[in-house]
Amino acid sequence: MSDDTIRLVTVGRILRRRRRLLAVLVVVGALVGYGVSVLFPPRYTASASVLLPGQWEQRELLTQVEIATSSSVVDKAGDALRWSDVSDKELRDRVSAKITDGNIIKISGKADTPERAQWLSDEVAQQFVAYAARIATGTTDPDGATGPEALRQQVARTNQRITDLANAADPGQTVESVQARTELEKLRTALQDAMQKLDEADPATNKAGLVVMGPAPRPTGEAPPTRWQLVGGGALLFFVLAIVGHLAAARVNRRPRSEPEIAAAVGAALLGTVDVPGQRGAHRPKARGVRGRLGRLLGVDTRWDLPAPRSSGDEAGRRIRYRRVCARLRERLPAARRVLVVVPDDDEVARRAADRLAAEAEGDPLLRVVEVSVSRPLVPDRDAESGALVVLSPGARTAEELAGVAGACADGGHEVVGVVVAGAVRARTSGPADRPVEPAPAAASVHDHATGGSA
Repeated sequence: MSDDTIRLVTVGRILRRRRRLLAVLVVVGALVGYGVSVLFPPRYTASASVLLPGQWEQRELLTQVEIATSSSVVDKAGDALRWSDVSDKELRDRVSAKITDGNIIKISGKADTPERAQWLSDEVAQQFVAYAARIATGTTDPDGATGPEALRQQVARTNQRITDLANAADPGQTVESVQARTELEKLRTALQDAMQKLDEADPATNKAGLVVMGPAPRPTGEAPPTRWQLVGGGALLFFVLAIVGHLAAARVNRRPRSEPEIAAAVGAALLGTVDVPGQRGAHRPKARGVRGRLGRLLGVDTRWDLPAPRSSGDEAGRRIRYRRVCARLRERLPAARRVLVVVPDDDEVARRAADRLAAEAEGDPLLRVVEVSVSRPLVPDRDAESGALVVLSPGARTAEELAGVAGACADGGHEVVGVVVAGAVRARTSGPADRPVEPAPAAASVHDHATGGSA
């Protein structure tokens, strides 16, 4: 599978053969999401809408959004709310604004309770409108001591002064008095024209003031991510990571799968392939201890990336395969009276195939089956054996492990004369011809279990 395109059938195989592990990981992910929701308390969001009447360009609206979330506005709202448990910086992080349709700016505030969220958004909206009004009048001073309004007041005072001067002038009809009153009236007219032009150029007269469109509605639910969203997100994340992890492990897997690759890794000739009728747990290793029990509980003690067993022929066809392997073994060792058959101790398919080979050989030669640990292989020393035959199932061992088994045989004085690959198949039992043949007593194999240190 490491060189093939990942298909949906691969994901389906993971779901079928790792369903218990996936279920446990989903539960763990949900618990992790719940823990995150406990560490981060829920937040509630309330939004107040501010209308900007008139014609506004996009850049002007963006400027108003920046003003609404500026420190000048939010800090004023914080001073009005007087929340001692929230700093100014944290308060600015809880306030956001965005442009909606129809020149409306929506100001949102987050808090730990619905009431506080409503108060925050309403107060920021009010402070934003007030601050924008001061900017429109040309001053950010709350008292309005400077700017166009103050200029208008000064012009009004000047007009009154002109009137007073005109009344105080000589009421006679002299040329000097007439010229003085004429100059004062011209000055009054010039001031009035200037104020009219100022009013026409004032942006506050072109665009009406900002309006808060009512109080913010009180939120009825938590702001995302909610507790249930975190729980579901954690479960989904762990599930996806488990699937990706299985696929990545299969991609980097370099275990020999084909018969030529297995024979090359062992360093011996391939004598043939045999079929073993599949049984539940055929690929299940004999793991012991707490780790083994945990593996059986989670369903990780069997290979998931092995394809489903293919359909097999009848019992007669399977028996022919075994007899051909025995015939090739006799051709390679014509004078042999005894052969050592090496089988991994956790490979049930290979062990059953070795037993069947020993039965079909009928004592010519006598096959002595030895189970060895692949992690620390140790093969008995040579006695009367003429060689060693290695029986394996495909895709279960790495090239290094197969080389270690071959090295253990050589260390025990045995020459590896061949390799037999045993594959699990789905047997058909439709008639008497498909029933397994009972081995004769003379063909019974000799079983050993080799343990100990590495070769």
